[in-house]
Amino acid sequence: MMHRVTEVVKNLMIINVIIFFAVKYLIPYPGIDRFFMLVTPGMEFLDGDIVYKFEPVQIVTHMFMHGDEKHLLFNMLGLYFLGPWVESALGPKRFLIMYLACGFVASIAQVFFTQGIIVGASGAVYGVLAAFATMFPNMELMLLFPPIPIKAKYMAIGLIAIGLYSGFSGMQAGIGHFAHVGGAIFGFLLIKYWKMDNLR
Repeated sequence: MMHRVTEVVKNLMIINVIIFFAVKYLIPYPGIDRFFMLVTPGMEFLDGDIVYKFEPVQIVTHMFMHGDEKHLLFNMLGLYFLGPWVESALGPKRFLIMYLACGFVASIAQVFFTQGIIVGASGAVYGVLAAFATMFPNMELMLLFPPIPIKAKYMAIGLIAIGLYSGFSGMQAGIGHFAHVGGAIFGFLLIKYWKMDNLR
């Protein structure tokens, strides 16, 4: 497997890590996190005397913030292992466009189906996974639990199916299942549009 971390992937990982630790632990400003989570437009939440509501900047910033260390770790692992393949095939510019566009579409999908607060790069990372599976469908990836090899196309289809089922059944509340599915579908469509599918 490729393990030379490409430029855009490296910078995205650095930005994600810096923003998470800065917002969560380092910036002594009450309510700073409200600028780094996407609140469903029209909704308001109170935390003490701080009002959490939709701010346009959240459309971009929420993709770089995470709920906790585990959430950050899993997304960065996905980006680290799959991102360099996708970036090397697409080139840095198209990869960045795809990453941000998948994150944006993911948040729209989540807001459309549910109400509340969204954080995380999961939608963008699912876009990268779907792009990888569309470009290299027969390449084997190793599952974490259990550690068995599975072709990329089957892993992507399986994760999308689980996301749809979980989203509509209300399983694992608090996870942006529709964001995952939205990001993945848009990643797939972009690779098809760019005619980069089935490279090997």
